[in-house]
Order: sequence, then C-alpha cells, then structure tokens
Amino acid sequence: MGRRAFEGLTETMFYVLMAFLRAERCGTEVVEFIRHKTRDRLTLGPGTLYTILAKFQEEQLIEETAVEGRKRTYRITEKGRALYHEELERLRSCVIDGESEEAMV
Repeated sequence: MGRRAFEGLTETMFYVLMAFLRAERCGTEVVEFIRHKTRDRLTLGPGTLYTILAKFQEEQLIEETAVEGRKRTYRITEKGRALYHEELERLRSCVIDGESEEAMV
C-alpha cells in the first residue's frame, strides 16, 4: 500500500497552509505571517519555505496566481484547504487524548 502524500503535516507545513487560508501571499509574506502568528517561535529560512511551496504546488495544495519578477504569489486550493482541515482535526484529537491522559495522573 502506498503512503499518502503529506499524511501528518509537519508543524512548519501546517503553518504554511494556514498562511494561505485568508489571503494570497508571496514567500516573504508567508514567512512574516508565520513569524507573527507563532510570536517568533517558528522561523523559516528560504530553503525550507521554497521546498515546501514547491511540494505543495506539485501536490496541487497551492497554486501560483501571479509572477512579478522574482516575486511569486500563491493561493490555497480546495485540496489544500481540505488537507489543512484534516490536519487540524488530527491535532485536536491529539490534544484531547493528551489532556485526558493528563487528567488521570
């Protein structure tokens, strides 16, 4: 049985998808969104970011909407939005499981 692409996103991947939920963004805007959202807990270098963006584009989770010189702007696709919500639900389940286990200690 083949492994499903992006089964269980990394934290960084999760935040990259989150960055596109309400707006189209270029790479630097994604980095700024994540830095602000996580209060500097998570920072992305260009290599990490553009590797993720390329994988997401290849898997049709995001799509390019504009190119101005070297600046590329992307938006989330319905497939990307569905994956984001699946991951959000998975993470909620993890927190519920962890909290219920803590309550038994």
